[in-house]
Amino acid sequence: MKITRISVHGLELPFREGSYRCRNHTEYGQTATIVRVDSDEGVTGWGEIAPLGAFYSEAFTGGVRAGLERLGPVLLGADPRETGKLARVMDAAMHGQMDVKSPLDIALWDIAAKAAGLPLAEFLGGRDGMSVALYRSVSQASPEIMLDSARRHVADGYRRLQVKVGDDPVLDAGRLQTIADDMDGSVIIFCDANGAWTSHDALRFVERTRGIDYVLEQPCRTLDENLVVRRHAAIPMVLDESADSLDALLRIHREGVADGVTIKISRFGGITRARRIRDLAVDLGLMVTVECVGGADIASAAIAHMSLSTPEAMRLHTVDFHNWTTVSNATGMPDVADGVMRAPVGPGLGVTPRDDVIGEPLFSCHAA
Repeated sequence: MKITRISVHGLELPFREGSYRCRNHTEYGQTATIVRVDSDEGVTGWGEIAPLGAFYSEAFTGGVRAGLERLGPVLLGADPRETGKLARVMDAAMHGQMDVKSPLDIALWDIAAKAAGLPLAEFLGGRDGMSVALYRSVSQASPEIMLDSARRHVADGYRRLQVKVGDDPVLDAGRLQTIADDMDGSVIIFCDANGAWTSHDALRFVERTRGIDYVLEQPCRTLDENLVVRRHAAIPMVLDESADSLDALLRIHREGVADGVTIKISRFGGITRARRIRDLAVDLGLMVTVECVGGADIASAAIAHMSLSTPEAMRLHTVDFHNWTTVSNATGMPDVADGVMRAPVGPGLGVTPRDDVIGEPLFSCHAA
């Protein structure tokens, strides 16, 4: 089997709630980049990435697309089932730029699993359980608006809320208190600062929220700052933005910086490396969340399969990004109900991209 054509598509994904605010930035949607990989045996793979603006990480849409235009031709003629080998080929051709490599790598895994006749979860080692718990974010706003958002999510069946903090710690403590006072004990609350605080502000927040049951997520940007918070705050903590490499993961475990990590597929260049980091985190005894930076149905399918191939006992939760947007780019994702998400059962990602929505490619390359 050989790769004969790689096409890159663009798609705007407006948010259903109109806006999304974190780290003091407001976004009204995402711009997805969708990759299609065709093979000479008629097996096609798909991948997706949708960076949250340009403020959240090093990735941004223009950079991803420019990188794909250069990197795509490197894979032409290769066997798409050789995912590990092609990850190294991409690394040799382009230093870093993991967000560029991610949709290509996901598409390769889609093809490899389809060629084996297996859903991606089974191809990755086996589906452990049939569903994964979901969280829903409560965007930064006034306490009243945030409470209204939290109530809507709970009414929709979500039993885990990710309250966006990272603003003034006194104001954020009031926001959390308002929501916590209204929720019963069956709703699990995470407070996610997306690394926006100094250790000083994070400790002020922790001090003002004593007595509230919640998990603190990525209070500060660096591991050193988070370690200061960890040593002074008797509260569960998970790390996201600073869990970005093998070295970081080993340090998090060695120094006890956190109890869990969020592994974003695109941060590691796709499924190939995200799977390795996920497996090591599990072996080290860390709770694991598998997700990505955003997207719609194609991205959610990859997230669901990787989540469900994670041992259930070590699986924290994940996110249904396709339900955050007003645009669906594929069919086949099982309906979300009772605050959990399931993965498709068909081969590969198990979803069928919607050509009428995805449209014509922005650019493509093909083998001679």
